[in-house]
Amino acid sequence: MGRRIIGVKDVAREAGVSLGTVSNVLNRPEIVAATTRTRVLSVIDSLGYVRAEGARLRESASRVLAVMVPDLTNPFFAALASGVERAAREAGLSVMVCTGARDPAESARHMALMSSHQVRGAVLSCGEGIGTTVSAFRRNAVPFVVADQHAPQPGASSVGVDDVTGGRLAVRHLVERGHRSIVHVSGPDRLQQIRDRRRGARAAVTAAGLAPTALRELSCDGLTVAAGREAGHRVLALADRPTAVLCANDLLALGVMQALYTAGLRIPDDIALVGHDDIEFAGSAVVPLTTVARPAAAMGLHAGRLLVEDTCGGGPREPRHVVLRPELVVRESTGGCRSAGAGL
Repeated sequence: MGRRIIGVKDVAREAGVSLGTVSNVLNRPEIVAATTRTRVLSVIDSLGYVRAEGARLRESASRVLAVMVPDLTNPFFAALASGVERAAREAGLSVMVCTGARDPAESARHMALMSSHQVRGAVLSCGEGIGTTVSAFRRNAVPFVVADQHAPQPGASSVGVDDVTGGRLAVRHLVERGHRSIVHVSGPDRLQQIRDRRRGARAAVTAAGLAPTALRELSCDGLTVAAGREAGHRVLALADRPTAVLCANDLLALGVMQALYTAGLRIPDDIALVGHDDIEFAGSAVVPLTTVARPAAAMGLHAGRLLVEDTCGGGPREPRHVVLRPELVVRESTGGCRSAGAGL
């Protein structure tokens, strides 16, 4: 005998709520009390409930792809979304862009919106909230591809960047320029990308035969220009000031640059600076920024194409995982640093 199909009534009975409440959790989660919503979603996960209507062939119902990103004010995510849009145009489709993916409540609202529009599928770049978001998409049987990180569950396609290599490239470049005292302004440790870049940076220090103390870390809870300015002030306050600063992304690096510039330090003469991402503003900063380019638009393009292939019919495909290589882009912020030999 086959496995019994779990229905809405089963969820309602197990959660101790009405059928209407379950429907609201799935379709209008913002009107349901947080404690009730959490209880119902927990029951849905434990029972393995999947909406029957979500399993339909979506290509006949919609010409829309969705892309979920944390914040379009970060040029990196804007470029990623533009790559998805290009893939959609190639297939004659449109794109719905949803922001605020770090907030579980906002993600739930996006899920309801996508369900109401019967989107063909979505590209998900949600940072620390990816696990919760993926679970919601699986419950609603909406196809998806994860971008800029590893899929947290088996059976999902993903497109990412080799961030371990990225961290290694940045530190190796600084070491080759003669730096032996480097501060790493890192981001939230809960993000896999941040952990991978740190691992690569430390590996480069070891490969160069340097002591681990050659790379000190200042952690930031955010990845913004404001967080970078604050980190820059912390760098300036260090008794043993470094000759170089490596930042977890370009926004942090631009903030650090502002703090150093305001304090009268010269970049790269007094302190060299490296970012990560190669956003549009990196090359046009007051001192053009050396950075590790992560191909955001290419990542979005690959993810969008995978999603189109996964939803064009012909049955399910095996999960695919694309890993793009970063590239070091050398600009003026690390050129000719006269103080680089300090501590040799």
